[in-house]
Amino acid sequence: MSLSERLSEDMKQAMKEKDKVRLSVIRMVRSAMKNREIETGAPLDDEGILAVIQKELKQRRDSLQAFESAGRSDLAEAARQEIEILTSYLPEPLSEADLRRLAEEVINEVGAKTKADMGKVMSALMPKVRGRAEGRQVQQVVQSLL
Repeated sequence: MSLSERLSEDMKQAMKEKDKVRLSVIRMVRSAMKNREIETGAPLDDEGILAVIQKELKQRRDSLQAFESAGRSDLAEAARQEIEILTSYLPEPLSEADLRRLAEEVINEVGAKTKADMGKVMSALMPKVRGRAEGRQVQQVVQSLL
């Protein structure tokens, strides 16, 4: 089952169960997907949908941080619920050891020796870890290896 089909099925289920939070999050993701399809002029594959979900997840995490620093526990709790729902659609995250191993492989493939080669490494590594590791985490691992 593709990610798009899974979102559709989960949306129907949320409607039946009257789960307003899940329904709202799924509708938001589907809307963002549709906007992205309009921008690109082509339907999204699972990788494109993952990118949309990650973008929405990043926005929710930023909002959560802002709500917590402003002392808005009600809004922070709503953001936590949305983050939990969005996370359920992402693949299993990479462990630190797996990420390090992948980074070492890519460094060897591109022949990177110094931090100046970091751009080459990141551009080759990010498609391999999309949806399973955050960019900041990948960058830290690559910096430690170079």
